[in-house]
Amino acid sequence: MTERLLILSFSPIANDARVLKQVEAFRDEYEVTTCGYGDAPDGVARHIRIPDDVLHNVLNDRYIRTRAYRLAYWTLWSVAWVRRHVPRRTFDIVLANDVEAVPIALALKPAKGVHADLHEYSPLVNEHWQGWREKITPYVEWLCRRYVTRASSWSTVSGGLAREYERNFGFRAELVTNAAPYQEAVPTPVADPVRLVHSGAALGERRIEDMIDGVIRSRSGCTLDLYLTPNQPAYVDELKRQADGSGGRVRMLDPVPYADLAATLRGYDVGLSVIPPTTFNSAWALPNKIFDYVQARLGVIVGPSPEMSDTVERFGIGVATAGFTPEDLAATLDAMTAQDVSAWKRASHANARTLSAESQVAVWKRAIAALAAT
Repeated sequence: MTERLLILSFSPIANDARVLKQVEAFRDEYEVTTCGYGDAPDGVARHIRIPDDVLHNVLNDRYIRTRAYRLAYWTLWSVAWVRRHVPRRTFDIVLANDVEAVPIALALKPAKGVHADLHEYSPLVNEHWQGWREKITPYVEWLCRRYVTRASSWSTVSGGLAREYERNFGFRAELVTNAAPYQEAVPTPVADPVRLVHSGAALGERRIEDMIDGVIRSRSGCTLDLYLTPNQPAYVDELKRQADGSGGRVRMLDPVPYADLAATLRGYDVGLSVIPPTTFNSAWALPNKIFDYVQARLGVIVGPSPEMSDTVERFGIGVATAGFTPEDLAATLDAMTAQDVSAWKRASHANARTLSAESQVAVWKRAIAALAAT
């Protein structure tokens, strides 16, 4: 009999790259039902759509202030909706995405257990917001102790996050990076001047302005194109003004759909991802853009973030700057040669299969197969 697997995520699943990889990994072997926001992803047996007006994570401030955490969680609109509309004891396994999905996944009483995929270190996910550490961190830590520890298995996106979960809550999460699907491609010749690119979210805490400043300060003549999603429109406007003053060396371009990103990136030489450690999750980030750059057969320049620099240096696909300042990036760019970039691009090509999503999805497959066998 085919096992019944529920993939639960409080996100628009059809546009969530990590959750879509789960859907693609399991839809041919299991009877997959998804539950989340937005349209059904392709190939699932059933999609339970949470209505758009049922907002997620609108916490009751009084419950949080008085540490009535059980009430705070179970009265969340999204959680209460799932509790009402998804019948218990219907599924064999639930794959719950992020901490907030785990308690309701356990409450659905799957016959063979819950796998928790933790996309970030959730207790500190928005620690840069005023009051987060005082009010929200204890609540999320309570969720982790009370519920996430009761999952049958766990995964997360970087080694630093896995170690922090184990240190604070005792469970050992396996590593499943945000690797991109394998792309058939070959490295392109290095341009003169070298063409740099950065793709991702426009978030102020990432200090994208420092990357722009570093390129402008560099004497190498290299150029930078930015493909940014407008998460913070006012911040995007600031970056545009900065780029406009670069003498044509930095351009702000419209973001492209993820399906078109690999082809777009292949027109460049080096991908940039210098993310200062403004938060715990930033410090231990291993973002999907690193893997997008590899699949595009680019070299990669990162800051000295441990997870990113280790990956870049271990596979020879690029280099880490000495620090996170514009001056550090400029020094790296000035020392870079066309021969360096060519070697990095060849290394990305040689390691593209190893660093692809297919190698990472195998970890999920083993975890879910282990539950199915119980």
